[in-house]
Amino acid sequence: MAVQSVESSTTPSASGAFGPAVALSCRECGERFELGPIFACEACFGPLEVAYELPAGDPEGLRRRIEAGPNSIWRYAPLLPVPADVADLPSLHPGFTQLVKADNLARELGVTGELHIKDDSGNPTHSFKDRVVAIAVQAARTFGFTTLSCSSTGNLAGAVGAAAARAGFRSCVFIPHDLEAGKVVMAAVYGGELVGIEGTYDDVNRFCSELIGDPAGEGWGFVNVNLRPYYGEGSKTLAYEICEQLGWRLPDQIVVPIASGSQLTKIDKGLKELIAIGLVEDRPYKIFGAQAEGCSPVSAAFKAGHDVVRPQKPRTIAKSLAIGNPADGPYVLDIARRTGGAVEDVNDEQIVDAIKLLARTEGIFAETAGGVTVGVTKKLIEDGLLDPSLTTVVLNTGDGLKTLDAVAPTTGPSAIIRPTLDSFREAGLA
Repeated sequence: MAVQSVESSTTPSASGAFGPAVALSCRECGERFELGPIFACEACFGPLEVAYELPAGDPEGLRRRIEAGPNSIWRYAPLLPVPADVADLPSLHPGFTQLVKADNLARELGVTGELHIKDDSGNPTHSFKDRVVAIAVQAARTFGFTTLSCSSTGNLAGAVGAAAARAGFRSCVFIPHDLEAGKVVMAAVYGGELVGIEGTYDDVNRFCSELIGDPAGEGWGFVNVNLRPYYGEGSKTLAYEICEQLGWRLPDQIVVPIASGSQLTKIDKGLKELIAIGLVEDRPYKIFGAQAEGCSPVSAAFKAGHDVVRPQKPRTIAKSLAIGNPADGPYVLDIARRTGGAVEDVNDEQIVDAIKLLARTEGIFAETAGGVTVGVTKKLIEDGLLDPSLTTVVLNTGDGLKTLDAVAPTTGPSAIIRPTLDSFREAGLA
């Protein structure tokens, strides 16, 4: 299936199904393959990602075309592996979520420059996973798959279930058996099959990899396995939106949560693409990774100066980030070091405090992953690693209503009173 040149290969992109995408390229050795439902290099087993021939020569015209597009990720169709008419196809139309200028939080943290929260809880299933699934669904449609599936820590399962229902696919998704109740209900409500597996996310992921190679998995598109190269491209749209919402300029610093690490690597890819095609000015930026202390293999490797990420057994309330053996961990280390960023972690108590801080200052109720990014931002500022005078963007990737258990034990009524003014005054509320 390998091809030595894009021009000589015959791929589905010839019919426009994949827009400007021309091949799959190995991130390790550079070997190219025809666009297909594969995710590992046949030569070195490295991960594959989508390679493009992106629009060139008229950045102003492209900018106007994007700005005239729909208020979803499909405004960036000219930069994604999707057909030109993708906005007309059945989908949840995720993206173009708020970039909130967080002045109140900035004052609390001692930030003198611009501080923004990219709030992806506004997506259809209230997490950034709607972005990646939307791209994977288009690939699944082209490859003729009939069932959409995934291994998930919760948010992805809900996003796949919803997108499958909208696009007319059957869905069957797999999760660790002990996820937060809110995420289990949200994943099940769309009518697909939801299967809990005894073990961690890494156990679930291994099972899905086995199912792909079995006749029982024939016709199945696993969005984060055999469709992973396309799926990952959805995270680039966060970079596109942030830059557009900043007035077509790069942020100086961005803080990104790390689960598998794919989101961080693709945000970096998106920023580099915008520079290459002239949509933003080329200047330095720093990318910081954020993990929970109870599952911090990338942070531990960064602090130790290692290039290899040693797996850990997750023990954290931030279950959406609880991937003990992150596939993109080594690439995260490379990006953090190349850009002058860092990878840091916070404990469960700091996560809860950060969730409450963001809610109290900006009215944004983040899930535990958002508590991780805000908590890490605070820690990075205190340690002198993040410059408070620069433009900083912090990602919140999901809605706090999905992780109520994290804050419920320390959050509740200020007082319980009798329905009288005297009782109100006695409680010190007047």
